[in-house]
Amino acid sequence: MKKVTFFDKRILTKFWGYFSVISGIISFIYLFNFLPATCEKCNLWIGISCVIILIIIYFSIWIYVNKLKNVKIDIDGSNVIIKEGDIFKEDGYKVIGFNEYFDTQVDNKMISEHSLNGIFIKKICGNNTEELDKYIVEQSDSEDIVAKNVERRKGGKKIKYKLSSTIVYDEYLLTAFSKFDVENRANLTMPEYIEFLINFWDRVNRIYAQKNVSVPIFGSGITRIKEHKNITDEDLLKIMLWTFKLSEYRFKYPAKLTIIIHKDKIDEINLLDVESMEKGL
Repeated sequence: MKKVTFFDKRILTKFWGYFSVISGIISFIYLFNFLPATCEKCNLWIGISCVIILIIIYFSIWIYVNKLKNVKIDIDGSNVIIKEGDIFKEDGYKVIGFNEYFDTQVDNKMISEHSLNGIFIKKICGNNTEELDKYIVEQSDSEDIVAKNVERRKGGKKIKYKLSSTIVYDEYLLTAFSKFDVENRANLTMPEYIEFLINFWDRVNRIYAQKNVSVPIFGSGITRIKEHKNITDEDLLKIMLWTFKLSEYRFKYPAKLTIIIHKDKIDEINLLDVESMEKGL
């Protein structure tokens, strides 16, 4: 899948930089007469060689930008890295999204065992949900509780929390990201998604203590953004960067924010476009 077109203006910009260098070298050679006067075919061969080199360079740039797996941008002094990777292997705090009830039942109905949420519960917590449930209740802020003893037709925990409620669990930040409907399907409206992000950045600002923070692309999994069925991971990523800018929350050096893209999603995201956002943020 080619995400960047062959004649994308950013490829042309990079190419003209190489073209200028090569043109300068050729001009220098001819200006000072480095070529022997007896070499009648030198001009032809130099011309052909330059054309071949430039073609190779252009194709190389095009292939490179389509295979980008990480970019680094600066948002008002904060280092933000967007890359393919495994969030569990990152340094510092790693953010895991839960639903608004902080459910922990990994049964491929309520929580998929292949989701970050499911992997965290099964592998990091050793599937010890009773201990995790108790920890969440003890560490949660009472002001974040929306309702208690909620009756849920499809089962699950009964305490409902505000979106963006965040609990520190060792080197993990557990955050209430999605709402659950009566069928226990994760969903959000776009205003709720944006509000979650702005509040989430503010909470992280109070917690991070100059540690690195790694987050997934929120909404990249099974969470449905209502009335936006065709929204892409790239769109979600750009919204995350935009809300980070709006929040005025900044990482102090050397701490950085890393947004992790799953290896199965990286080919769907044009990181050259994302990198270009830096000028507009």
